[in-house]
Amino acid sequence: MDLFGTAILSVDPEGNFAQSPHCRYSVWSTSRPISSPRIGRMKIKILCTLGPASFNQEVIEGLDRFDVDLFRINLSHTPAEDVAGAIELVRRYSETPICLDSEGPQVRCGPVEGVVTLREGRHVRLMAELTLGTEHELALWPRAGFHVLRPGSLVGIDFDGAQLRVIDIDGDEADALVVRSGRVGSNKAVTIDPAADLPALSQKDIDAIQIGIGYGVTHYALSFASAAEDVGRLRALAPPAAHIIAKIESRLGVRQMDPIIESADSVLIDRGDLSREIPLEFVPYYQKAIIRRANRWNRPVYVATNLLESMVTSRMPTIAEANDIANTLLDGVHGLVLAAETAVGTDPVGAAGMVVRAVRAFERASDSQLLDEDRIQLRAV
Repeated sequence: MDLFGTAILSVDPEGNFAQSPHCRYSVWSTSRPISSPRIGRMKIKILCTLGPASFNQEVIEGLDRFDVDLFRINLSHTPAEDVAGAIELVRRYSETPICLDSEGPQVRCGPVEGVVTLREGRHVRLMAELTLGTEHELALWPRAGFHVLRPGSLVGIDFDGAQLRVIDIDGDEADALVVRSGRVGSNKAVTIDPAADLPALSQKDIDAIQIGIGYGVTHYALSFASAAEDVGRLRALAPPAAHIIAKIESRLGVRQMDPIIESADSVLIDRGDLSREIPLEFVPYYQKAIIRRANRWNRPVYVATNLLESMVTSRMPTIAEANDIANTLLDGVHGLVLAAETAVGTDPVGAAGMVVRAVRAFERASDSQLLDEDRIQLRAV
């Protein structure tokens, strides 16, 4: 068994998956419709998230010059009324496929005035009504996320943000005590313990999928996938030959990864959101384990978050980031995903170029480990 105590599958001489006698899961069919579209042109795929820094002709065409394989539109940061315009803008300057990435069952804080600091020991009013936040009051949305709050609930905001404990609740407002100081920006992810039980797809997601179908979009990503049934809901709404990407980014998603991976066309590991539920020091080992599982199910697997985080504000990455990309590629991924680097970074095209260089270095390094006779045989094929 692997890191999680789940079943290890092997491949028999005919290429079929064989199940360990100690397996906790049943063997699932791995067949996918042969008409399912394939992503991209490169051996290692590159997926770029578009945002305020890249929704323009210069950057889209610059990314295209690096043969990126997929442009990701993040619905968590794209208002419903802007989805059609975003698709039209990309199509105006590029033929690269577009992926609509659902916001999913995610609680977020509302807009704030710039960046506010919540200081330990002070009280903050949490509200269900979407209003401009300050250091004294903050909105949570969707409303269903707010209404899961109970006295004693812990509320964490963003990856390294503030943490609050709910003291009292009065209708659509709650009094919370800041137990850990932190800076909070607009629309940041919120973790509630105990967790909120929200539908896998929001109404905004459903509306966006319909818009995407109208524009011929064939790639859709499911955020916070927690069960195969969630993937099935998205597949039922998407066009018949759509490519469905299941994002594993929660503890529940890890626990259910076998059926999730089997039901999807490919898998994306979002290390950032995963780190909000799993201690940071364990995230690299979860990444490796999920990649192994996806490869056993013969599903392409991609890794996102913090690959080149320093390039959000700098034009050069750190050595640690270059090493992280190399190790991620050595883990057996099929692609890399740039998020903030291309969505809000200072040099989106430069970030993509750095990933291309890292991929080429990986391919050259891998080839250099072949014996001369192996190279001769490969050239002859």
